[in-house]
Amino acid sequence: MPNVTIDGIQYEAKPGQTVIQIIYENNLDLPHFCWHPALTVAGNCRMCLVEIEKMPKLAIACSTTVSDGMVVNTLTPNAVKGREDVMEFLLINHPLDCPICDEAGQCKLQDYAFHNSRGVSRFEETKTHKEKRVPFGPNVMFDAERCISCSRCIRFGEEIAHQPILSFVDRGDHVTIEPFPGTQLDNPYSMNVIDICPVGALTSRDFRFKSRVWDMSFTDSVCPGCAKGCNIRVGARNNEIMRLEPRPNPNVNDFWMCDYGRLTSYPSVNAGNRISGAHKKVEGIPKSVGLDEAVKTIANELKKYKADEIAFIASAFATLEDNFVFVELAKAKGVKNLGYFSHIIGEDDPLLLRADKTPNAYGLKLLGVKPFGAEFVNELRLGRIKAVYALEDDFVETFGMPTLMDAVEFFAVHATNESATTTSADVVLSASTWAEKEGVFINHEGWVNKLTSSIETTHFVRGLDHMNRSRLDTFGSPFDRWAQGRKVDAHESWRLAQMVASEMGKKTDHRYTEDVFEKLASVLPELDGMNYEKLDDQGMPLNGIGRKIKQMHYHEVYQDVTEAEVV
Repeated sequence: MPNVTIDGIQYEAKPGQTVIQIIYENNLDLPHFCWHPALTVAGNCRMCLVEIEKMPKLAIACSTTVSDGMVVNTLTPNAVKGREDVMEFLLINHPLDCPICDEAGQCKLQDYAFHNSRGVSRFEETKTHKEKRVPFGPNVMFDAERCISCSRCIRFGEEIAHQPILSFVDRGDHVTIEPFPGTQLDNPYSMNVIDICPVGALTSRDFRFKSRVWDMSFTDSVCPGCAKGCNIRVGARNNEIMRLEPRPNPNVNDFWMCDYGRLTSYPSVNAGNRISGAHKKVEGIPKSVGLDEAVKTIANELKKYKADEIAFIASAFATLEDNFVFVELAKAKGVKNLGYFSHIIGEDDPLLLRADKTPNAYGLKLLGVKPFGAEFVNELRLGRIKAVYALEDDFVETFGMPTLMDAVEFFAVHATNESATTTSADVVLSASTWAEKEGVFINHEGWVNKLTSSIETTHFVRGLDHMNRSRLDTFGSPFDRWAQGRKVDAHESWRLAQMVASEMGKKTDHRYTEDVFEKLASVLPELDGMNYEKLDDQGMPLNGIGRKIKQMHYHEVYQDVTEAEVV
């Protein structure tokens, strides 16, 4: 194994590794624009210049393969001056768009201009002007003036998304990027070019001009869009989700996430049809009632029926903890009609997106809950099931069951948004969405991922529940308009199910979501030894599935900037 010395410290390298790979494997840092660990080496930004002993001139770290005994210096006057010179050239034609640029506050060009440049410009001529506000596709906007020609977007299209339509055109300071005539950037992963663009040249048409990043809180979480469970970062402002971004995890999604999950997972959290508080039908008309009254109604109604006349419908959209307490109640009642509705739409794609559009079907499998089949629908049709208690799933509309559910004598549901299911229900309990609670999803490969709350409810408060806070959250008061965000009156589904169980004489002592998971870890060998602290970063594989944990060594500079809590 070759040994290489970097800034006076010796490191062991693998054969074939480059200098920049060794630097990031050892948690060091080196300025760079075009290099990305998941893409091929381009070497065209020249920002990662280092001084290597016995080499006549500066070398770029991204394409220089290490050799035994190599001595690399990143902080010598020559190396520092080389990077300063590169920054001066990059900034010559770059527009002063920072005050109106979505990338401001998380921009590598800003960071490097501050830390790795002269601080002054000697350029006195007129800047070269290029096209601005160019739609590359339905989700991506391009600003040619801001582009530094790093080619990350081009290589991503060719190597990851397999849609090689972007290319450089023209030469010199007139060079720009264009899609092939008659095409547009519309592959299922197109918005990842926004994430890997080191400047503000590629921006999201969904997020464009919505918020400044320094006014947002950022929380690590899990995408609920499909069974892959991509690790994500939730950006929120004034208690509203502004955007979702992929969070690197080599064991799940590498650096990417699909546009479907990015654009469809959060609107329901912000939607105007959120259910707040408990509701109960009185003479066929839904009325807002107290939570205690609604819970007692569910408990009293379930007591009226025999176990074989009741159906409990779990949900692959709910967390493992929610389903566990719900399933335990069903078992305590002796209910055999226990299952869930699977949501298989389309086919798996080669990269990330799964046909199973639920995040926790594997979790239900772990709890011994199976999907409902035609037999269950037939039982409903024949009137043998008289009471139904369901978790977070709009199965009535999805599977065309309004007539069947209207024939049921009693129907209660935990729900986040108004839907055909809540319209059919006799009692509706307001449930927290995936962004408003803690919990666990288990993806299709058996990887255990932890959710973290990013949005407040009236019962889950940012200052008291260890939620990430932005500058506005920290300094806002009840009298400031930026602190007036809506807070829904909702609870975690496991807590609601526990309240129903208590009313039915089946008491449990879970106080926090973590308590429920600790109980799960004590009864399920697949979770033995796990806890929230161990799951916090990148999750863990289920015991016994033979997965090795890969470590992530790479980080973008802007991630450190936007994750910092303002105090």
